[in-house]
Formats: sequence, structure tokens, C-alpha cells
Amino acid sequence: MDKRLLDILVCPLCKSALHYEAKNHELICKADRLAYPIRDDIPVMLVDEARSLSADEVFSN
Repeated sequence: MDKRLLDILVCPLCKSALHYEAKNHELICKADRLAYPIRDDIPVMLVDEARSLSADEVFSN
């Protein structure tokens, strides 16, 4: 994930910073407990495409 891109991307729902998780190729919003997928090196920033995270997943990152 390009660091410059990560610096400007925010959660489309709450506008908070995102954290890159290389293991699952996802961008994590801890505030909303959502994981946005990265497909073919392109972040999919649609709330409908995001995966809900459990509390354990949020705090383990």
C-alpha cells in the first residue's frame, strides 16, 4: 500500500484515519469497526463492501 495514498484516505462513513493491515489486504477503521478491502491494489471505499469487525479484531490491530 502506497504510504502517500494511505495518508490521504479516510473512512467514508466517519472521516477518521484508516490503518493498513497487510495480512488481509484491508484498510481498517477502528471507530466504525469496518474493514475496507483492497482488490488489485485498489482500495474499495464503499461501506456496502466493508466487512464488520469484532471488538477483538479492532483491538488486536
